[in-house]
Amino acid sequence: MDAEWIREDFSQFFKENGHAIVSSASLLPTAPNLLFTNAGMNPFVPYFLGQRPSPHGRIADVQKCIRAGGKHNDLDDVGYDSYHHTFFEMLGNWSFGDYFKEEAIRWAWEWLVERLHMPKERLYVTVYRPNIGEPAEFDGEAHAIWTDVFRRAGLNPAEHITYGGAKDNFWMMGATGPCGPCTEIHMDLTERGDCGVALVNQGNPRCMELWNLVFIQYNALGDGHFEKLPLHYVDTGMGLERVAGIAATTNGFTNFAREPSNYASDLFAPIFQRICELCDGSISYGETIPKNRRALGQRELLDCSFRVIADHVRALTMAIADGIFPGNEGRSYVLRRILRRAVLFGRRLKLQGNFLADLAKICAHTLRALPHHGAFPVSFESPKDIIPSILNSEQDAFERTLDRGLQLLEESMAHNDKIIPGKILFELHDTYGFPVDLSQLVAAERGIAVDLDGFERAMDEQKTRARAAKKEQKIIVEEGSSQGTPFVGYQLLLDGGPHRAILLQILPREGSGQFLVFDSSPFYGEKGGQVGDCGTVTIGEKIYEIVDTQCSQDGKLLHAVLDFVGENMVEKTALLAVNFKRRQQIAAHHTATHILQTSLRQIIGTHISQAGSLVNEAQLRFDFTHFQPLTEEQLVQIEKFANRIVRKNTAVHVFETDFDRRPSHCLAHFGERYGSRVRVVEIGDSAELCGGTHVDATGEIGIIKILSEGGIAAGVRRIVAVAGEVAQNLLTDTFQRQKKLALDFHCDVAGVENAVNGLRERVKTLERKLKRMDDEAAQHQLAELSAKAEKLGDWALMQEKISVGDTNTLRTIASQLAARFPKNSFLLCAPLDGAFVFAVTCGRDAIARGQSAREIATNFAEKTGGRGGGKDDFAAGTTPAIPSRLTVV
Repeated sequence: MDAEWIREDFSQFFKENGHAIVSSASLLPTAPNLLFTNAGMNPFVPYFLGQRPSPHGRIADVQKCIRAGGKHNDLDDVGYDSYHHTFFEMLGNWSFGDYFKEEAIRWAWEWLVERLHMPKERLYVTVYRPNIGEPAEFDGEAHAIWTDVFRRAGLNPAEHITYGGAKDNFWMMGATGPCGPCTEIHMDLTERGDCGVALVNQGNPRCMELWNLVFIQYNALGDGHFEKLPLHYVDTGMGLERVAGIAATTNGFTNFAREPSNYASDLFAPIFQRICELCDGSISYGETIPKNRRALGQRELLDCSFRVIADHVRALTMAIADGIFPGNEGRSYVLRRILRRAVLFGRRLKLQGNFLADLAKICAHTLRALPHHGAFPVSFESPKDIIPSILNSEQDAFERTLDRGLQLLEESMAHNDKIIPGKILFELHDTYGFPVDLSQLVAAERGIAVDLDGFERAMDEQKTRARAAKKEQKIIVEEGSSQGTPFVGYQLLLDGGPHRAILLQILPREGSGQFLVFDSSPFYGEKGGQVGDCGTVTIGEKIYEIVDTQCSQDGKLLHAVLDFVGENMVEKTALLAVNFKRRQQIAAHHTATHILQTSLRQIIGTHISQAGSLVNEAQLRFDFTHFQPLTEEQLVQIEKFANRIVRKNTAVHVFETDFDRRPSHCLAHFGERYGSRVRVVEIGDSAELCGGTHVDATGEIGIIKILSEGGIAAGVRRIVAVAGEVAQNLLTDTFQRQKKLALDFHCDVAGVENAVNGLRERVKTLERKLKRMDDEAAQHQLAELSAKAEKLGDWALMQEKISVGDTNTLRTIASQLAARFPKNSFLLCAPLDGAFVFAVTCGRDAIARGQSAREIATNFAEKTGGRGGGKDDFAAGTTPAIPSRLTVV
């Protein structure tokens, strides 16, 4: 009974019971408040909140999840026990207003007992029973169903049912919103199987929770009250790694002598085997679990390292495959911490080279089969080798950072020979990615203790700061959509002329002017990266300029005007006219943005995903995920591919559909909230969800020209480009400038480059000649100054005004004088760029006798109104003027 069989049989069982089997959602969540998809229910939140209807009343899936960072953070526990993971697969079945507790409970029992053949005597369940002050009421319905299930199985319900309060048995999405009681199924994994309910929810690895069934039937209100939902939902979740691990350690639930472990399954065995091979077979996985994580034995440390590396490389492989790259902020920083933690534990196994990329190939191999079973529709066959490239780049960069972290640790141990302070441990953990346990191990090897209490205080302080900075999100169940302003602007080009509407409302505008709200409008309100429309509105005899259009949170289009509009104009007819030429240019840029994304995905790789955009009449800006700069050759290829699409004059096909019936290849973008109906923009074989305005055919764009490409954050690049008339004007202006240069160089346009290169070479030749002349002049001045210094005698300060071409020459002469005359000091001043620069040097003997170049420079600068500073042997500065005779004292 391997993991693949369990995954497939789970899906088959629920398919037989009328469930639609859906593919896993991406690890990159659509909810902007989540770092990663961390639970099976994440993709279905819009259904629970009533934002859009579920396409199926019954759904089952296998959802890939990462829990690291944020509210659900298992990162620092991974490796130290047998059941924590950063990446895991969540088996789940769902009901959206269809079945409820009866079916959910009986199907769970049937699959576990009759399909997996788990010993029914070893199964125990929890039912919600609130403590004083906790929400809702005792879940008598679930209790009655379980009572019947156990009786039918020939078991005593009183011995197999226990109770839990809100902490373990009442699920809430947030402080407000959908919620309800849950019932958990636990398994007794003790060797004799006689623990009863005593170990349930006691944190004992010999009694594990298998499956959590959540019954969403209430809506939590902001005032602390709970109201019943009109529809009931079922949300269940069960970790595949846990079930597969228990099946492996118990030989198919028949022998419970072995310690249970999620890591015993075939999901991890190939990775452990490869780690062993990378260790030249000298170290193998031994399955030990630390008794005290503050005092690891050598064997425990090695086994912890195996588990950390195997878990983390799975998380890294799957995250990168979904377009999430290591970086410095948010989820990218969490991913970087995961990678660095794996590298550090790899050092404990003495793994050499880029071992993460090597292990990622094993992960890709074991997970590649999953799309066949509908689990994870993700391709690891990237022609660009994205996953190993990113892992190698990050590991190499961390190896360099690691040296600085180890240096900090060494410095701390040198200055603290008894104990390393908690703040140092925290800095190593937070800045350099050092797990505190590894810092502890390094210190223990030197016989030095660590201040773990101080470290934990620093961690608590960080969590407190994070909680204080976090804004609480109010979750609302929507019963109907608010009445926004109907947008009729998509038909603007077809209808022609102004649009007739009624002025409904006048609102104040921050700064100056007002916002006007109409009963309908052809003006596009800023959203989705596209700026708002401008134009005019005529009310009565008065024409007002609309300088911007925004969208309110409730969907109203807010038309910004600077001139005052009186309340007497409300409910009057208005004529709205969009600036047609500006709209056309914006549309060209917006369609060009879609084409550029298609080109990027074609040339660079399908891992490219949109990370932001801005479309206006002047240019387009497209931000995308990628781990390294694009080469000039790649940019040329992207631009050529994009313009081939433009020249084909492909029709831009726009249509509306249900969100869940959108084309399978249609791209949706992170952070966007989509309703039940969405607008699809298709250009050839590509499709995106988009509410913006577009041209009717790509030929209307004319041409796309990329202006720049650069990084704006770790793992995020930005392309700036122009299209349409703006691009045409740019090319015309550029060609005109080239023609002028050709006239200046007395050549044709094609010869300008050669002419400029020839001029550059002549300039370089002249600069070399000038440098030789400056060097000769400097040597001549050095000889003259040396002769003067000979006459001055020892311990003298020589002050001279000289002529040089740059400050470096001045400093060189001053330094050479100090080397030749170690008992003397020198102050040299030279006019340069409209001011005076000066340099002061003191010979080594002069310094020993008390002379200081810094003091001489400071004194000179104060007397001449300048600035200066430096060290005892050399100082420099500038001054606006110098006296005819240089005098310092």
